[in-house]
Amino acid sequence: MLPFILVTLIWSSTWIVIRDQIGSVPASWSVCYRFLLAGIAMAAFAKWRGVPLNIGRSGLVYAALLGVAQFVLNFNFVYRAEHYLTSGLVAVVYAMLLIPNSILAWLIFRQPVSHAFIGGSLVAVTGIILMLVHEYHAATVRPDMVLLGAAFSLAGLMSASAANVMQGMDIARRLPMLAVLAWAMLIGAAVDAAFAWATIGPPQFESRLGYILGIGWLGIAGSVVTFPLYFTLIQRMGAGRAAYSSVLIPVIAMLISTLAEGYRWSALAIAGALLAIAGMAIALRSKAT
Repeated sequence: MLPFILVTLIWSSTWIVIRDQIGSVPASWSVCYRFLLAGIAMAAFAKWRGVPLNIGRSGLVYAALLGVAQFVLNFNFVYRAEHYLTSGLVAVVYAMLLIPNSILAWLIFRQPVSHAFIGGSLVAVTGIILMLVHEYHAATVRPDMVLLGAAFSLAGLMSASAANVMQGMDIARRLPMLAVLAWAMLIGAAVDAAFAWATIGPPQFESRLGYILGIGWLGIAGSVVTFPLYFTLIQRMGAGRAAYSSVLIPVIAMLISTLAEGYRWSALAIAGALLAIAGMAIALRSKAT
């Protein structure tokens, strides 16, 4: 139970910390710093656990593809989405991760999808749409910027889903996960740096204490601590039950967003949140049974 609580609470908090990272430092450099720190710490953790970091050429190729999908595309889209949407709303969109995961797993691995899962997914998507409609009408930014934030969120969602589905490949089961994650984070950080330098210019950093602590929290707690804990949850509880954290995380993230960002609730937003949570619970229950 403790690992489940820690994963849920830590990942619930990361959304608002990402929001604080958006400022004078371009998003791509912030993403780079986060996963450079996380990759170094994950490699040190793997060595401490006696896990070999030598995963061969094919392992490095796999780690590079995983790193680009998860730690380059996904998080660059997330940071940009939070330019235009509240952190809690982006977290709610990401709660739908199980939907593209299941669709891609069905297309690639022919894993079956139940009618209850499809029904729950439709309810959840309806709820997300209602919340985006509320945001479209109530946001302080231009309506087209809300749509841009939604597009970034969906693009990040699909990138994260691609990375998750890669876990079902045979090579993923043969390689030590801690070593793969260390290389994926380090390669991802290198690609983030190359992209940032090519599009923005030389590294930029903010000496503000909150920014530095945010990098530390996201890199260590939000990456190094939670990934091993989550894999432990899957081993102990099964993937279906462990995935219930994706229902609880947006609930807590929305509460944090309400307190920290002044998210303005309306009847439409409340209805959308309830539908999204109920739909995901139905979908996840069908996957767990």
